[in-house]
Amino acid sequence: KIKRIEVNPEGRLSYQYHYKRSEVWTIVEGKAVITLDGTEKEYNVGDVAIIPQGVKHRIENKTQSKVVFIEVQYGTYFGEDDIVRIEDDYNRV
Repeated sequence: KIKRIEVNPEGRLSYQYHYKRSEVWTIVEGKAVITLDGTEKEYNVGDVAIIPQGVKHRIENKTQSKVVFIEVQYGTYFGEDDIVRIEDDYNRV
């Protein structure tokens, strides 16, 4: 499954992990901070983050311009109910 995701300025996605899938994120616009199992790293256009199944992850936009990335999911199941949220700014479960 492939998604194009935008992160608004000063926005971030939930800190989460998955039981049944891994992901690869490629930054195509902007500058992002990606957290993998508690370690933050800055990513620029063209950079790729590999997120193995079970690894806690989050992307954050600390800039005033949007961040766009392409997410490629691979594994055995791609349903939204495979998202285990640890922290979420939007109070989703």
